[in-house]
Order: sequence, then structure tokens, then C-alpha cells
Amino acid sequence: MFLSILLTVLLLVYLAEYQMMVHFTNYVAGQQTEGTSGEYMMKSMHGNGQAMAAMMGLPEQVFLESIHRSLYWVGGAMLLAGLLASYLFAQTITVRLRQLNTAVDMIGSGTYGQQVLVESEDEVGRLAKAFNRMSRSLEENIQLRKRLLADIAHELRTPLAIIQGNLEGMIDGVVEKSDEQLRSLHEETVYLNRLIKDLRDLSLAEAGQLKLEKTSTDINTVIVRAIQLLKPLADEKKIDLIMNLQTIPPVVVDVSRINQVLNNLLTNALRYTPGTGTITITSDVVNRRNHSWVEVAVADTGIGICEADLPFIFHHFYRSDKSRDKKSGGSGIGLAIVKQLIETHGGMVEADSSPGEGTVFRLFLPVNDE
Repeated sequence: MFLSILLTVLLLVYLAEYQMMVHFTNYVAGQQTEGTSGEYMMKSMHGNGQAMAAMMGLPEQVFLESIHRSLYWVGGAMLLAGLLASYLFAQTITVRLRQLNTAVDMIGSGTYGQQVLVESEDEVGRLAKAFNRMSRSLEENIQLRKRLLADIAHELRTPLAIIQGNLEGMIDGVVEKSDEQLRSLHEETVYLNRLIKDLRDLSLAEAGQLKLEKTSTDINTVIVRAIQLLKPLADEKKIDLIMNLQTIPPVVVDVSRINQVLNNLLTNALRYTPGTGTITITSDVVNRRNHSWVEVAVADTGIGICEADLPFIFHHFYRSDKSRDKKSGGSGIGLAIVKQLIETHGGMVEADSSPGEGTVFRLFLPVNDE
């Protein structure tokens, strides 16, 4: 920056002096230079100093010297002003970069969520904005990771404590080794196994490492199969399962994973729908975002979800009703798995609910255009 300022000032001084000499030479030459260009006269005068001195009197020489001094002073002042401006500009950038460097060091030491002041819209300002976004995202991810680990520890601790307590009681002879106790322990191990499997599937899906074996599939066939598997449980609770399936084009999906999604949604609906309630499964083709989608909706007449809880139902281990626990049969991450599996297929998941009236989950899968 300093070199560019120096060259600019020198060029301006040179051009100003050159133009001044051209005009001044024409003035001095007067009638003697009639028919001769000023540029030619300048060359001749530079080549012959005695001729130039003879043509100029003392006043002209004094004036010319004063002009030269003025140009040098102006050039020096411009150079100093440029140096001062470049120094201040460099200091401004340096201070902001130091702030960024300090914030980066603090994040590196484990102090997350650092923010820097954005004072401009230049490259450094845009860099500061990008850093602030990254810092917020990193802090959110760290907090999410901490909550997830705490939730996993909580979910594992309860069944393990039950199993440990019962086994110790049986060893000490305090708890009777009855079939009922053994079945209870078996249920706890089944729950633990399901939780671990769900956590593995969820972690792979979130990391983008879940392998899908996709085939062109009639989604209605998958829906019918899922309904048939859960019909005995629905009959036991006296819940009606209603299907309203339209003729739809095939979708390219992993059948086993979509079956897992439908099983999670239907099981969730059965769990929170009271007896004599209704669960309706529909399929259709809709247009959204200038694209055709197969929509699968699972609607129940259950207890519903309050509006404040609705944005969080796809989070890990989130339960809108804090009184619900694993005794209801869920691992707490069923809906999170639904969301991740559908998004892994390039689809979307939405939920609408009204407390006391029921909940509707909508799955959107891209239509196979081939």
C-alpha cells in the first residue's frame, strides 16, 4: 500500500510540473515561439539551459522556483497524508484481525460461543460475520451433544438400575425368582437393545453414513404390510385403522427403512390414541416446490401435542408430556429417526396437532421421474 501511494504522488507531481512548464514556456516565449509548439520548446530549453536562461528574466525565474517548491511541498504533504491514512487503515484491519484471532484462540481453548464486533461491510466485516455464524453453530452443536449424552445416560441408567437391583435381590434371596420377575427383566433388556439399535441408526443417518438399498417401490404395498402387522395391537385397544390410498407412482426408497418409519409413526399413534379412537393412513401425489411428491399421512384422534412442544418433537429424547417414560414403550428417539430417515431419502416430514383432537404426521417422498 505504501509503495502504491508513493508512486501515485510522484506521478501526480511529475504531471503537474510538466503541464506547468509547457504553459509557462509558451508564456515566456511569447511572439518568439509563434508557430512552434510548447512541447518542442520545452525540449529545446531542457537541451540548452543557456537559451532558457536568456529568454527568462529574474521575475520569471523566481516564479518558476516558487512553483517548484510549492509542488514539492504539496507532493510531500500528499505523501504524508497518504502514509497516515494507510497507517490508520492498516491499524483498523489489524485490530479487527487481532480480535478474530483472540476469539479463535478462546474457542480453541474450549470457550465456545465467542462473538466479534462487526463494524463494516468490507472483506474483514464479512469474515467477522462468517466467524460469528460459525461460532454460534459450534456452540449449539456442543450444547446439543452435551444434552444428548446426558439424555442417553439417563435413558440407560434406569433400566440398568432395575436389572441390577433385581439380580442383586435374587442373589441375596430378597427377591423371588418368579416368572413375572424374569419377564420384567427380559422387557428391560429388550428395551435396552431397542434403544441401542435406534441410537446407532440415528447416529449413522445424522452423519450421512447410513447405507440405503433403494429400489423402485409401490409405497401403498409397504403401507398395507405395516397396517397388517399392527392390526392385532389396534384390535386389542379397539382402535380402528382406516386406509385411504390413492393410485400413486413408484418411489425409489429403501423398503426396510420406510417400513421402520411407518412402524414408528403407527406405533406412536397407537400408544397415545385412547380406546375406540381412529388412526387414518392416506397416500396421494402432491405438488410442492415445483416438484411432485408422494405424501403419506398418519392421522390419529389421540391426546395431541400442544403448540409450544410441536417444534421440538423431532429432537432426541424429547417428550411433550414429561410424565411419559419408557413404560409407554418408546425409546424417546422414534420421531427423530423418522425425520432423519425421510431426509436421507431426500424427503420431508411435517407435523400438525391440536391438543385433545389428535396429531397428523405427513411424509413427503420425491416421485421417481424415470
